[in-house]
Amino acid sequence: MFFEAKEYPTAARILRGLVAEHPEQTAQRLLLARAYYHSAQLGRAEEELRVIVERDPVEHYARLMLGRTLERQGRSEEAAPHLRLAGAMVGDLPE
Repeated sequence: MFFEAKEYPTAARILRGLVAEHPEQTAQRLLLARAYYHSAQLGRAEEELRVIVERDPVEHYARLMLGRTLERQGRSEEAAPHLRLAGAMVGDLPE
């Protein structure tokens, strides 16, 4: 509902509480990272995404988001390996 309304800061506030209550659950943490990303809280998005990929290195969407988050911060070199891995995980390999 908050994502549809583009109320990303509100979504982040609610999701922070859910992640605090259930830190082991990836789905809420991924949504929190998305809310941070869309509200330009890129440092916070990066923190959440790094937690996810540390716990689950083959979580392709978290890798993709981490790469995009790093790119958006002007850190393209650091982003590249994450984007390549995300692409490889879904079969999107360069020819």
